[in-house]
Amino acid sequence: MYADINECDPSNKDKYPCYGVCKNIVGDYECSCHTGYQPSGGGPKKQECNPKFPVAAQLALGVSLGFSFLVVVVLFTLMMLQRRKMNEYFKKNGGSILQNVDNIVIFSKDEMKKILKNNSEVIGQGGFGKVYKGRLKDNTLVAVTTSIEVTEAQKEDFTNEVIIQSRMMHNNIIKLLGCCLEMDVPMLVYEFAANGSLKDILHSDASHLVPLTLDLRLDIAIESAEGLRYMHSSISHTIRHGDVKPANILLTDKFVAKISDFGHPSFLLFGVVLLELISRRQTIYGKNRSLIIEFQEAYDQANSGRLLFDKDIAIEEDVLILEEIGRLAMECLNEKIDERPDMKEVVARLMMLRRSRKLKQENYNISRQQFFEENSIDELPKSFDDNSSSSSAELLSNLATKNSLTYRSTTGRD
Repeated sequence: MYADINECDPSNKDKYPCYGVCKNIVGDYECSCHTGYQPSGGGPKKQECNPKFPVAAQLALGVSLGFSFLVVVVLFTLMMLQRRKMNEYFKKNGGSILQNVDNIVIFSKDEMKKILKNNSEVIGQGGFGKVYKGRLKDNTLVAVTTSIEVTEAQKEDFTNEVIIQSRMMHNNIIKLLGCCLEMDVPMLVYEFAANGSLKDILHSDASHLVPLTLDLRLDIAIESAEGLRYMHSSISHTIRHGDVKPANILLTDKFVAKISDFGHPSFLLFGVVLLELISRRQTIYGKNRSLIIEFQEAYDQANSGRLLFDKDIAIEEDVLILEEIGRLAMECLNEKIDERPDMKEVVARLMMLRRSRKLKQENYNISRQQFFEENSIDELPKSFDDNSSSSSAELLSNLATKNSLTYRSTTGRD
């Protein structure tokens, strides 16, 4: 009977060599490399197996794993320090109070990065820094601006201002949507005004000037005054906007005026806005010529600012309205603050001018249509044009006389 030889017996290793793991089978034996090793040359029955990972590779792998672990630890530490820093900024900037305000969204630093993305388009200059164009998750366009660096002493004032702005619900005041407090200098997120500032519209270079009718200018004046009136009287914490100028009046895609930038106080008042609207000239223009002084001298010497009106709107039938706007502007700029009209009166007078102009146009259109129908002619005599709107012209004339006397009495000029 055939007896199987155990080739894997240590006593047979010289006759049946195996440089790995030996496994006896009937009539033969199997030899395989140890785990982590691989056959070399003639295989494990003839020579030793080679390591799958050489010592150098094992050393490199160990170093790499150790370095990776160190990097992870460092990154985690930096992340925790960054998170702690952001929490400190959040508290310093009044986050513990503002996070409980209903009308404002608190954006995280990561959310702000997504809002701005790589879009570093600068759309303006605010009171404290540049204004950037951003986009919310729902694709709503927004304007993002930096605020001021808030010290512990300013913390209460800053939080109160943000709260007040968030509660201002008026169509003619730019809406504060939210803020990011997780950075040294807070960022404020406002609704977007597609047409930029009134300054840009009024005073861009000639090749980019936007045509502005008198009706549109009156609308902008009234809407701006409405926003200021609301700020002055219609909220629990009255804000006196100290920086009223065309640069701080923004216009939407439909040219709705919105007051913005509650920044540094100055002596530029609403009267300047009115003067720039009717003249389309900047406060300082030409060779250091002062728009305010020019109008002041015009009304003192000729009781008329006609030569300063923008020629695009200074047509004969609108001169009286422009004169009234000019006089109102000069009253707003009166050196005696207590003799300036309040914003309620300003709104009322501007609205009256708009109504009188509309009345004049309606009277003209109705009379013209009736004349054509009754006389069946194709051409209207010039004399008819001159008399068709006498009622509204008389109203404006009376108003001009009254306000001219008022202006002279308040300024003490004859």
